[in-house]
Amino acid sequence: MASLPLPPGSTIGILGGGQLGRMLSQAASRLGFNVVILDPEEGSPAARVSQHQLVAAYDDPDALSVLGRISQAVSFEFENVPAASVAALAQGGAEVAPGPKALAAAQDRVDEKTFLNSVGATTVDFAPVDSIEDLTAALERLGAPALLKTRREGYDGKGQVWVTCADEAAEAWAAIGGRPAILEAKAAFTRELSVIAARGRDGQIAVYPLGENIHKDGVLKTTLAPAHVEARTEARATEIATAILNGLDYVGVLGVELFDLGNGVLLVNEIAPRVHNTGHWTQDGCVCDQFEQHIRAVAGWPLGPTEAHFQVEMTNLLGDEVDQWRALAAEPDARLHLYGKAEARPGRKMAHVNRVKALG
Repeated sequence: MASLPLPPGSTIGILGGGQLGRMLSQAASRLGFNVVILDPEEGSPAARVSQHQLVAAYDDPDALSVLGRISQAVSFEFENVPAASVAALAQGGAEVAPGPKALAAAQDRVDEKTFLNSVGATTVDFAPVDSIEDLTAALERLGAPALLKTRREGYDGKGQVWVTCADEAAEAWAAIGGRPAILEAKAAFTRELSVIAARGRDGQIAVYPLGENIHKDGVLKTTLAPAHVEARTEARATEIATAILNGLDYVGVLGVELFDLGNGVLLVNEIAPRVHNTGHWTQDGCVCDQFEQHIRAVAGWPLGPTEAHFQVEMTNLLGDEVDQWRALAAEPDARLHLYGKAEARPGRKMAHVNRVKALG
């Protein structure tokens, strides 16, 4: 077992080599840590800014053994890493953060909502769906329209379909491949907010200001932060994030997506046990961004400040939108963050730009 807090020069392992792993590695390097990436893609975006990469599947026992042996702490960049791999690392003596409990909860949408309700974080009504008969019964109870999602995996609008009436049940069930699912009642929300929060190994909690999110075709397009919200809404978001972090005995940064119903009433849409796209604004709006915050927590360091020093509009660049880099680089108040991905496929997150303004 590693001695905490980890001193500079220690090695942190990261499962996943995408853009989140890349920005985590850059933050870790700035704090004096070495980073090893485990990812099946050779030359992944994160690997190219890290000390070393293990090219292997996430459930490869030999690669996991090596990662656990050479790393003083291990984390992950996305929640579809096998929970069994994280559990194996922890059982082998690695300091893994967040732990297997948080990962397992976030990987199954029924388990996730059941947990959230148990700690007082309200969600929409929902029902597990394992057959067309379950779906028909759930539609009768929850009403339509309702959102059918696969219980596991799926992101950025994938693995989900709206069911507008009972007659569409069979078509919707086929659309998600007849896989175990969850049916969620429609929420009468005015906007989507998100809160990025962190919990240290000593139980310290730090919460960033809320962001307001705008989606296009099921994918996050823009986050405006700090969002203009009432004090009671901010307080309720902090209360929700704190309950989740403590309930999971969490270590690291957590993203919480929220439906704003007005008058300080918030419903949790879903949680992400990792740094989150809606927290990218912190890179240019705060002294300690979400990536450094996560590394601090994983390494057992004190958490950093979360106050916003600027107003930020974060915009994702999808597919060939990244070709706008010349014009964006010329904008005086824009900070461009490129992910180093070789192929700009339609809908693929290639970069983001933070447009910075004075608070006001």
